[in-house]
Amino acid sequence: MGADHLRPEVAVTMDRIGCAARRNIDGRRAQSLMVKHHPSNNAAVRAVSGAAVLALFALTAVSSLGRAQSTRREPAPVLNASAIAASVRAAADSIARSAPPIPVYRSRSDSLVSVRTRLAAERSNDLRIVVSLNDRMLWALMGPDTLLRAPVAVSTDETLEYAGKSWHFVTPRGLRTVIAKQEEPVWIPPEWHYAEVAREHDLKLGLMKGGRTMLSDGSWLEVRNNEVGVVQDGQFALLPTDEEIIFDSTLFVPPVGSVNRRIAGELGRHMLDTGGGFLFHGTPHKASIGTAATHGCIRLRDDDIEWLYDMVPVGTRVYIY
Repeated sequence: MGADHLRPEVAVTMDRIGCAARRNIDGRRAQSLMVKHHPSNNAAVRAVSGAAVLALFALTAVSSLGRAQSTRREPAPVLNASAIAASVRAAADSIARSAPPIPVYRSRSDSLVSVRTRLAAERSNDLRIVVSLNDRMLWALMGPDTLLRAPVAVSTDETLEYAGKSWHFVTPRGLRTVIAKQEEPVWIPPEWHYAEVAREHDLKLGLMKGGRTMLSDGSWLEVRNNEVGVVQDGQFALLPTDEEIIFDSTLFVPPVGSVNRRIAGELGRHMLDTGGGFLFHGTPHKASIGTAATHGCIRLRDDDIEWLYDMVPVGTRVYIY
């Protein structure tokens, strides 16, 4: 399902000659998704907010007492309301993240697959990877022994709808197998990535094909030596490979195989492929680990995915429940 990809807001430049949104993609959801409307989280937020109010009261009381005992007029203390509010939000977010996820299943059959997969993982004595989507945890096991225990980011289970198409982002439960491993993997964004960016920034979506992709002013987009450029007044100018291609309020999807359709660093430094586009990989978006933030892949911290890359051979079974 691809990188797994809370993305920061992307600043889109709509210059006539210019291009596009920077490809900072994949951290967007982490903070908002973790703060669910669960009673435990709401209580935690109320507790932190109450603590902040008491702190403000205490500051005011101490300040008043100081003025009463002083024989000279002291300047009133300046309280930084923004800093206090930020502190409260950070504390509330920390508590929300530490709260155990509530078990959620997509359907009755999904829950049955989860139970069967977990029982199969427990019966196995081989080296295996086991993932709990509800707990957002991964274990590498050999027989009854735990070799690695690591938090992971899992799918959002959300649906993206754009221009008559829809994509549902889930990490599937069940038995899988490590079919390949790769160092320094490069992400090839699927079409949903471009649809997601276009929807977020109210852009149309255009697909580049072979030959010329005409623009409104008579210039055109063209691929030469696997790189996308714009031809204007007979001159070919390469476009930046780390930006989306935007002209005429349209986000153009570069052809598969072009340099512009490759994003380095988004999958971290190591990757395990379990087939069907479902990967275990690192991420530059460290805050997303432990949350529901991906489009289907499993994200891990750098040290954890490196351990799996070094220690888990191709052919290892993966149990996701």
